Amino acid sequence: MILACDVGGTKTNVALLAPGATGLTVTRLETYSSRQYTSLTSIITHFLGPTPPALLAAGFGVAGPVLDNRVATTNLPWMIDGAELSQQLKLSEVALLNDVEVIAWGVPELDPSEHLPLQSGPADRGNLAVIAAGSGLGMSALLRGDGPVRSLASEGGHVDFAPIDDTEIELLRYLRQRFGRVSAERVLSGPGLVNVYDFLRQARGDGESTAIDSSAPSAASEIGVAALTGQSELAAEAVLLFLRVYGAAAGNWALATVATGGVWLGGGIARKLLEGPAGTVVDWRARARSAFLSRFREKGRLSTLLAAMPVHIIMTDEAPLIGAARFALAAQQR
Repeated sequence: MILACDVGGTKTNVALLAPGATGLTVTRLETYSSRQYTSLTSIITHFLGPTPPALLAAGFGVAGPVLDNRVATTNLPWMIDGAELSQQLKLSEVALLNDVEVIAWGVPELDPSEHLPLQSGPADRGNLAVIAAGSGLGMSALLRGDGPVRSLASEGGHVDFAPIDDTEIELLRYLRQRFGRVSAERVLSGPGLVNVYDFLRQARGDGESTAIDSSAPSAASEIGVAALTGQSELAAEAVLLFLRVYGAAAGNWALATVATGGVWLGGGIARKLLEGPAGTVVDWRARARSAFLSRFREKGRLSTLLAAMPVHIIMTDEAPLIGAARFALAAQQR
């Protein structure tokens, strides 16, 4: 068995996977509320129980920069040490990667039913880019050429927020007053969506000022639901602004990585806001996708290149687990 973990600021998914002739199969999956635990090792102990199975390898995707096989998590007060995990699991080494980097490793293993095309384009063995908005914003890529496939770890979610139009410039000014420096993650994340909503509520002086409590833990979800179901035009405006910024950032990352192999949207936000659950207003999907894709393609002299790149929404939470296991198993076999 291979142990795989996807460690996020909100939740941590832990799974056992079995390698087989057709790929990796998840045999057991548990989800834990990250903030209810003091460390990753305590979650693993709970998951494995008193009689842990024999492990071939273990891989971990963690939100934060991995340096010297250790990572201080970005949205949790945890320090994760690869050497400590190896000792706990009785393995010579474990694979410790950025949480979006493991998504990139998982993308080639996805079944067609596990992703949704947002923009079609020719199949290409070129670089593959991932951008994922969730509790935070992450980016990664698989670099595919004539030699072995390599992955790119990135903290691209913490680059400076780059506004494009007058509304976004005003958003930047609003966020600078609150936070000082403004990273892309201040907009493109669950908390970022709340920031966008608060900005528009203040700018518009809207009568909905008490409709959604921005301080509530569920505020981002409530804003999304209000937009998708037509309950709030202010929420809809916030989400569409969010998606325009998301599309521009995805296009920037696609350019930076020359992602002719496709751009893949991870995290829960893309599939919630661009696809929508039951109860979504009839025209929402078209409005949302237009907001995202118009900015994704709007790259001046290179717009034609962006318009030809496939764009997919990842529709399964198992991609990072499969990717972590795939990388860990490959590392053991080197």
